[in-house]
Amino acid sequence: MAQPNLDMDALRTLLATQKLGGLNRAAERIGRSQSAVSQQMRKLEEQVGMPMFRRQGRGLVLTETGELILSYAHRILELNDEAIRAVRGASIEGVVRFGLPGDFAETWLPKALGQFKKTHPRVRVDVAVERNGMLLERLDRGELDLVLAMGYEHRPDAERLATLPMTWIGPAGSGVVLTPGVPLDLALYNPPCFFRRAGISALDSANISWRLAYTTASLRSLWSGVEAGLGVTLRTASGMPSTLRRLGEKDGLPPLPSVDLCLHAATDDISPALAQLKRAVVENATANLNGDA
Repeated sequence: MAQPNLDMDALRTLLATQKLGGLNRAAERIGRSQSAVSQQMRKLEEQVGMPMFRRQGRGLVLTETGELILSYAHRILELNDEAIRAVRGASIEGVVRFGLPGDFAETWLPKALGQFKKTHPRVRVDVAVERNGMLLERLDRGELDLVLAMGYEHRPDAERLATLPMTWIGPAGSGVVLTPGVPLDLALYNPPCFFRRAGISALDSANISWRLAYTTASLRSLWSGVEAGLGVTLRTASGMPSTLRRLGEKDGLPPLPSVDLCLHAATDDISPALAQLKRAVVENATANLNGDA
């Protein structure tokens, strides 16, 4: 007996339904009516031969069968999309000079760039990891083609990908952060640094005394200083080592603003190679930063 072929569009809709929390939201996102989305889900149930949803209160939740199909949907669509990218990317060639801050250089972006290299074997990507401001200076000098940076959303070339909350960060095993009458030890980047400015401004507004106990130009060195207990710092949670923890108002520290993460391209007239890398960065940022935004 021939096995049915699961409907790819229906699988994409299933993923959207779970990601967005309901059929209505999924329908809005993919531009279909709720009845059309419901019909897709019924079609999947017919192909599987078992119910995929059950009622819970006023809504629907996945059954065990639905959860199983959802897990396979991720893998099926990922393989499908990889195959399409590989076929289309094989004919694209060129060189793209890409800059990113250290916050993302040790988390999801290297894997994304490695996958891009597999699907675009004739595109050479030269990667530079530096501080946000320095990356954009290099972009303006024509030394880079594409830059991922935080805190420069007002530039005319900025394309916002996510808004990330800043957070105070200290060692995982730390206890009391603020001691009455004792300035708060800070571990910060050397200036200029918008995180540094934001933290100092927040402390001054809250009338919390502080002192610069540890300054550095390296993110890895910054994490090491905080882990050693030399001072607290502030960044986004992206890339924060497991040896550190978020701090906040419960620790007596003032609230902090958010920061926009944006892509900056050197020109609007971008090459096919640059366009493909940009698309890959946008897709991976969307997939990996939902929990941080």
